[in-house]
Amino acid sequence: MQAGHDVRFLAGSTLLGKVFALRRVIVDERPDLVYTALYDADIAGRIAAIGLPVPVMTNLVNTAYDQARVNDPNVSPVRLKLAQVLDGFTARHLTDHFHAISQAVKDSTVEQLGVAPDRITVVRRGRSAQRLGDRSEDRRTTVRSSLGLLEEHEVILTVGRQEFQKGHEHLIQAFAHVLEGHPRARLVIAGREGHASAALATQIDQLQIGARALILGHREDVADVMAASDLFVFPSIYEGLGGALIEALGMGMPIVASDIPALREVVREGVNADLVPPGDPVALAEAISRLLSDPNRLRRYGAASRSIFDAEFRSEIAVRQTLELLDRVARKVDRAGPVR
Repeated sequence: MQAGHDVRFLAGSTLLGKVFALRRVIVDERPDLVYTALYDADIAGRIAAIGLPVPVMTNLVNTAYDQARVNDPNVSPVRLKLAQVLDGFTARHLTDHFHAISQAVKDSTVEQLGVAPDRITVVRRGRSAQRLGDRSEDRRTTVRSSLGLLEEHEVILTVGRQEFQKGHEHLIQAFAHVLEGHPRARLVIAGREGHASAALATQIDQLQIGARALILGHREDVADVMAASDLFVFPSIYEGLGGALIEALGMGMPIVASDIPALREVVREGVNADLVPPGDPVALAEAISRLLSDPNRLRRYGAASRSIFDAEFRSEIAVRQTLELLDRVARKVDRAGPVR
């Protein structure tokens, strides 16, 4: 590719075909480590490396088998259970080590897949402060103008693909209540379309808030949209860590988020964020309204978010810790047993 990296797409239209294709790559290239991420790649990578002198490490990014996932109407409980059985077996028997992006993901993996805790290392993700940039009045004004937003508007932003997991339906319902006390409020939803898109559009029409809710779809300029917004809301039902939430920290945004384990690892309740029970639009509306009515707390929360980001979530920290983990697993794995 342009950056000089060797990127290949595996041949084969089936999982088994990709397993054989990947095994050929491993045999030919003799890598120091096979690192997999997301379900299909995890299964393929683990099976492809059977009997070969290369360690396998899986990146754990979500609480994929928690009860909240079963409640997703787009998920088949039977298929999810079958996936869990296969995932758990290959995790326990064909994987040397695991990189979890949060303690919540590690805990879920131990409980749901039966993986020993000492085989999982937590290294959280980070973001580049340089790529995010700084909040400025010029940036705020320019982006608001491009979105048709006025300076007087109280802009509430959420970022995430339009899926059950992200809890947009609860935020939209909450926003209708927020408008009763904050008629100048505007809701902005950024994130690619998904299984929930049609239902969200219908919900907005039924609540008659279409003129005050902007559905932006996928955006390459999320940091700009954050710079133009007053409050970041993250109403997820479940999460592995929350990349958009980390970006909101880096942009110095006050936050309202779901009170779930992964998000408690990112924000500090009462310091830079207010937390509410997931799936509770009434509590969500109350938390949003309280913050919008308290400009001093908005400013205090925003400053605290940036301080937390600088101390814990800068990309330099994540890169260093990830490289150390990759090196340790690649160099010290004994194929007869896990990393200790």
